Amino acid sequence: MINKEIQMLENEKWWCGCISHGSQMPLDNKSNYDVDLYNHATHNQVMPLMLSSKGRVIWSDSGFRLNTSGGKMSFESHTEIELTDTRGNLMTAYRESKKYKSSVDFTLDETLFKVPQYNSWIELMYNQSEDELLKYAQSILDEGYDPGILMIDDNWQEDYGVWEFSGSRFRDPKGMIDKMKKMGFKVMLWVCPFVSPDSLTFRQLRDKDYFIKNADGTTAIREWWNGYSAVLDFTNPEAYKWFKEKLDGLMDDYGVVGFKFDAGDLWNYKEDDITYKKISPLDQVKLYSEFCSEYEYNELRTGFKTAGLPLTQRLCDKHHNWESDGVGGLLPDGILQSMMGFDYNCPDMIGGGEYLNFIASSLDLDEELVVRYAQIAALFPIMQFSVSPWRVLSKENNDLCLQAAKIHQKFGDYIIESVHQSIKDNLPLMRHMALMYPENNYEHLNEQFMLGDNLLVAPVVSSKQYKKTVYFPQGRWTGDDGSIVEGPCEKEIQVPIGRLAYYTK
Repeated sequence: MINKEIQMLENEKWWCGCISHGSQMPLDNKSNYDVDLYNHATHNQVMPLMLSSKGRVIWSDSGFRLNTSGGKMSFESHTEIELTDTRGNLMTAYRESKKYKSSVDFTLDETLFKVPQYNSWIELMYNQSEDELLKYAQSILDEGYDPGILMIDDNWQEDYGVWEFSGSRFRDPKGMIDKMKKMGFKVMLWVCPFVSPDSLTFRQLRDKDYFIKNADGTTAIREWWNGYSAVLDFTNPEAYKWFKEKLDGLMDDYGVVGFKFDAGDLWNYKEDDITYKKISPLDQVKLYSEFCSEYEYNELRTGFKTAGLPLTQRLCDKHHNWESDGVGGLLPDGILQSMMGFDYNCPDMIGGGEYLNFIASSLDLDEELVVRYAQIAALFPIMQFSVSPWRVLSKENNDLCLQAAKIHQKFGDYIIESVHQSIKDNLPLMRHMALMYPENNYEHLNEQFMLGDNLLVAPVVSSKQYKKTVYFPQGRWTGDDGSIVEGPCEKEIQVPIGRLAYYTK
């Protein structure tokens, strides 16, 4: 084990690559912060990387444990803790970190960014069926929302690992998808790297050594959020090939365009696992992510060292509240995602993706929260609905969610242009204000951001907030309301429930 101590510089701020900790960033010499990026137990992406406002970069290839106290950062790692000093600022640190990221051509389909996505999970949960899915698709159009990507979530399949449509719930799955395509939708399917242990598929794959094994040589049956399953071993090229052939077959047979990849979390793997090729649990997570990146329509919630890969990466399931595990965490986590190289990001499902919050017996819906969530999502690179606003909101508030969806589409071409320009310029897509304007002391700003070069976005992230202080950098800024602001300055603006504030430079 390698240990290293690094002293923070005067007024230095640090951002650490644990995406679910965005609300705790930046760290400074008053921070008391602990994180384990080797045995990380988060539901989101991790990059063993730290970036400093003073231009310093910290990296450890295997991940690291970190404790900060009194301005001292104490590291523990299995590999060297690298410290690079660019003698610059947050932007020079970001650009220096490119050497730790994958350099892969952008291969995601533009549809993922240009139109809203609709996920069937919250509306149907475990009742995914042909009739209900067609009703869901039609309701989207009936309410004036434009067709986009429609994700059919968990329980469309016969069983985990038996990747065929359930015969009891789908009479004609290809006909169903053909109807959705005629409506204008592109269809994705939920999948995971698990196989149910009481299926014929399990017995067949077990005998071929396609699964991870426990230290005693028995097939590992791991608990996850929906039961107990065997886990595919992606170090085995034949297991990798089997899964890919199954998914490619779904595309060929039914006309789906890609997949929402669930799971792949660190806790699915153990240090003493027996695998085809011996690698760490974190590298198993990375292999799964690399598999997912082979599809031009994909979504993934987890990952390790996968910055730079063509992956659309969702924030983990957010709760229906205003706290840091709900709406309050969307901007800090999303901005940190992009800063760490996970650029093609989605702020979870609008209103919250934690389905227990939407069960009728416990439903205490906050309509304002759903509207503000939609406005926040509108100028993320990717926007995704699941709970239907027209079902749970008043007509007036549903109209505001529809308005947010139209804003996303209005800026669809700009988002795509910014994706390509950001790659060319070696800059993140969603940009922390301190990265773009290091001279302005914006390190504390987690409630506004730059999207690309020219769009300043300042959504509301708190309940019953109708005024907001916006920090304008140097330049001339034209607001969504037609106002003109000459920066640099800070200005209190009016943000009634119907307004998403954004300014074009």
